[in-house]
Amino acid sequence: QVPLVESGGGLVQAGGSLRLSCAASGRTFSRYAMGWFRQAPGKEREFVAAITWSGSTTYYADSVKGRFTISRDTAKNTVDLQMNSLNPEDTAVYYCTAAVSTTMLRSTPPYWGQGTQVTVSS
Repeated sequence: QVPLVESGGGLVQAGGSLRLSCAASGRTFSRYAMGWFRQAPGKEREFVAAITWSGSTTYYADSVKGRFTISRDTAKNTVDLQMNSLNPEDTAVYYCTAAVSTTMLRSTPPYWGQGTQVTVSS
């Protein structure tokens, strides 16, 4: 059973917005850091954003800083990624991730969702 399930991907025009959601399934991640990675065609997976278990601290890749916002609802065991001002370079499969710390999450998170496709047209 995949522990993390993403939703909210789709096709959007450049300059538009999308909101991704991730729900934990089968176990609780309330004490885990959670975040998002993405992988564009022909490129390696890259870190996008992370949030501590308490939600008090967030981290972003420079490429999305100021445009993306990560948030979580610990009671619901969910994490969201609000993506604004999207551009074609944001086209990728987006993966929800979880780890015991943000340090681990930003490098080699052990838990992954199956991914959701985000396509930004020019």
